[in-house]
Amino acid sequence: MHTPVLLQQVIENLKVIKEGKYIDATFGEGGYSKAILDRGGEVLAIDLDKLQIERSNVKTFERLNNFKFVCGNFASIEEIAKDNNFFPVDGVIFDLGLSMGQISNSGRGFSIKNLNEPLDMRINSEQQVTAADLIKSSSIDQLYQIFAHNSEEINSRVIAESVFYLNKKDRLNTVGDLISAIDKVVPEKSSRVYRRIFQALRIEVNQEIDNLKKGLAGAYKLLNKDGLIMVVSFHSLEDRIVKNFINSNNLKVLIKKPIMNKTGPSFEKGAKLRVIIKQ
Repeated sequence: MHTPVLLQQVIENLKVIKEGKYIDATFGEGGYSKAILDRGGEVLAIDLDKLQIERSNVKTFERLNNFKFVCGNFASIEEIAKDNNFFPVDGVIFDLGLSMGQISNSGRGFSIKNLNEPLDMRINSEQQVTAADLIKSSSIDQLYQIFAHNSEEINSRVIAESVFYLNKKDRLNTVGDLISAIDKVVPEKSSRVYRRIFQALRIEVNQEIDNLKKGLAGAYKLLNKDGLIMVVSFHSLEDRIVKNFINSNNLKVLIKKPIMNKTGPSFEKGAKLRVIIKQ
């Protein structure tokens, strides 16, 4: 089982109550759910990725009386909780990162290293539009908006033009195709640029910004008094959405500054934990 990057800090601040109700909105490989169950809490777990679920040990969890799993989108967290008579709750966890299994072994083009994988990037494989489809249907201006807004990459305009024209000439189908399009206009090969552009496409394909906004709003409605929302984010755009949600709704936070992760693999070093408390 993969250990979530800020698991210890999340659990320390969550202060699990025995027989309290908790929603693990991003089940993944079950690290948070196990920690809550070990401390006597009840868990409703949600995950959108059916292939990830098949690889995880969710069936082992489902043998427990205090665990319930739903395959779904956390944007619908309020509806899912009420459909399962699992509310009000004492805490909700959102871990917005992909697992190592998804990045390295999903075959869906999440990793910049797997050059022959298709430009898919769908977290839910039943969704219709892939990253390749999105590129095919977008204008230069639309690609620029996707890259600039979802990654804040300074080379977004020239990359958008390169992607657009190369796709018209010979459709971009694989991870390697997209990297080649970036290399044509960015002077030095940069894994940081690659990751930002891949992030931008993944966010757009999966509507991650809209889903997060809906998920936060729904989770807050489900909380008991003094209930907590724990959000682990991995890039500035996600963190900004969380901060805006807090500020625009005049919400209270358990800790003033986010807890930062400064160790581990590069994609984990930027992780931030913010804790919202309902009063």
